Amino acid sequence: MTPQHSEPEKQPPRVSVVVVSHDRLEMVRNCLESVERSEERDRIQLIAVDNGSRDGSAQLDSDFPNVQFIRLPKNFGLTKALNLGWRAADAEYVLFLHDDTEVEPEAVPRLAAVLDANADAAAVCPLLVDEEGRPAPQLGILPPDGAWRPAEVSGDLPMAVEYPRGAALMARVFAIKSIRQLDEHYGQFGADADLAAKIRGGGRKVLLVPAARVRHHGREAYTALERADFLLGRAVFLGKYRGFLAGIGARLAAVFGPLAGLRLGELKYTIVGQKIDGTQM
Repeated sequence: MTPQHSEPEKQPPRVSVVVVSHDRLEMVRNCLESVERSEERDRIQLIAVDNGSRDGSAQLDSDFPNVQFIRLPKNFGLTKALNLGWRAADAEYVLFLHDDTEVEPEAVPRLAAVLDANADAAAVCPLLVDEEGRPAPQLGILPPDGAWRPAEVSGDLPMAVEYPRGAALMARVFAIKSIRQLDEHYGQFGADADLAAKIRGGGRKVLLVPAARVRHHGREAYTALERADFLLGRAVFLGKYRGFLAGIGARLAAVFGPLAGLRLGELKYTIVGQKIDGTQM
């Protein structure tokens, strides 16, 4: 009788990577290619959420057969797309990436190893770097003010940070489930700040891992709708964590700031409270 050789059981993914993109075909291609070159790629589940792109991004399906694509009919904003992504994750850790990032080959397993070793950390982030490998603007404050500063690192040891931007952030899936989901009162901006606040409020940490690096291209300018979305998201954050009056004050500032600066395109969105997806706050 011929002996039967069973195939080894496939291991579950260690990390699920969720990449969200909208109308940036070449950037998301570069991002996906960088994840495909990752060490331990066979232990990575790669999920791409396309936010209603109209730039031919659908062609990527055939170029990346090992990527799970979720295609949305329109731009629902970053927060909703992230929620759809992590709900499709099969791993216990999920790495959120913006489409303008590129991960170094060792970054994903290094981030996962730090979460393995630090039970008090609910999330970790890599060091964001620019094209020359220098630390890129990454760290903000709570409540968010829209400003970012580069991380100051002197070695490879993980360090606790208050609020890293969500361009590259790995979290424990159960930590997101514990708050049910990322708060969809936020549109494009604010969900990463809200998650950082929830983690800190629960007595957990967010660790920056200098030995894990991700190149972040960023952008030079934002549209009027995107700027309005940030101001409205900040008002949501302040109302949630500083009280009703703080939220109302921020909402009024979101109107009178653009009015005083004659930013009329921005003003028309903040007056009605319109988010990226067209819904109103």
